[in-house]
Amino acid sequence: MHNRRKELPHYYGHRHRLRERFLKQNMEVLAPYEVIELLLTFTVPQRDIKPLAKKLLKHFGSISAILDASPEELSSFPYIKEKSIALFKFIKQLALLYYKEKTTNIPLSLNFHQWVNYCIEKFGMDKEENFYVYYLDSKFSLIKEVLLTKGIIDRAVVYPRQIMELALKYKSYSILLAHNHPNGNTSPSEDDITLTKALRFTADILGIILYDHIIVSEKGYFSFRKEGII
Repeated sequence: MHNRRKELPHYYGHRHRLRERFLKQNMEVLAPYEVIELLLTFTVPQRDIKPLAKKLLKHFGSISAILDASPEELSSFPYIKEKSIALFKFIKQLALLYYKEKTTNIPLSLNFHQWVNYCIEKFGMDKEENFYVYYLDSKFSLIKEVLLTKGIIDRAVVYPRQIMELALKYKSYSILLAHNHPNGNTSPSEDDITLTKALRFTADILGIILYDHIIVSEKGYFSFRKEGII
């Protein structure tokens, strides 16, 4: 009786070829589902994961939506366990850290749009209204990023005194305000305008520059400075 060579699964060697394509030609050569497939190769062993990658992309609509998905949503898919969920979260947080370091090492006056993009990526898609303050030195480079308030669905409670106390604590030359509008409309409310003007007045008294106040959403931003409000 002749020994038969065990038939290899149809996906044998696919993971290796996928990694090779990425390493040689970067991510541009990969289809969106292949990007997710490549990620899953690190956490789902010995299995054809192309159907799963396609299913995830079809359900969530984009790679960014998959990375933004909650653990509960992700774990409803087969083979998506704690390791995969941790990897997705890690990739997103690592990307934000990379983006932050790349942008904050350059003065704000030279890379404003990169700062805006960082804010959009960090909290533009949040379902709560969150208010951040960026404390800057005399070169308009970042000293400290502070999440001042984490609000409810349609507003954040902001305390101007706290903002200025921290500005003095960090010996800030300038500050940048940023918050998101969960409804997607970046136009400032009357409260936004009143708060910004009050902070501008207080900052002037203390000799601190209010560089800008930006409102972000998933699709864009509003700049008080650009619109001539401050």
